[in-house]
Amino acid sequence: MLSDAWYTLYRYRYEYLRSDGRWDLQTREVYDRGNGAAVLLYDPRRETVLLTRQFRMPTYLNGNPDGLLVEACAGLLDQAAPEAAMLREILEETGYKVPGVQQVAEAYSSPGAVTEILHYFLAEYAPEMKVAEGGGREEESEDIELLEYSYREALDLLKTGAIRDAKTLILLQHAALFGPLRAAAAGI
Repeated sequence: MLSDAWYTLYRYRYEYLRSDGRWDLQTREVYDRGNGAAVLLYDPRRETVLLTRQFRMPTYLNGNPDGLLVEACAGLLDQAAPEAAMLREILEETGYKVPGVQQVAEAYSSPGAVTEILHYFLAEYAPEMKVAEGGGREEESEDIELLEYSYREALDLLKTGAIRDAKTLILLQHAALFGPLRAAAAGI
């Protein structure tokens, strides 16, 4: 173990049998931050999606001038089942209490260095489901702004590259190919 300050960083030395039959001694550092979940909230009646914007220090350090990132609602599982964790995060971040979520995919976030599997969901929301302020948890220093876009606006953000968060790109693309944004995507 190299660090367990926020998440855990390990260094592994192992032998790997290569495809050509040779054994190769390798050393890799692996970051374990736990698994997570992300959701694209959509309102089929009003044809809108609900996204968030918050400051992300790593993006600021890597060329994002203000550090603000537009994202789908997301969070770590914290030992909960993916569906339960997602419902918790939706309420914390957006203030909406949705009846359920539909899992559409799961993928390794950055398999070269991070152990995380991210579970991807779609969920319907409507104005009457708003039961709390949202904005994240103060004790986690979250300061989350809600952004509501029409399907067309969200797809335009995707097309122009204004969405730079991978989980949000994946969810919007899935919704445009197979889900609720398909009709709007066909018109672009």
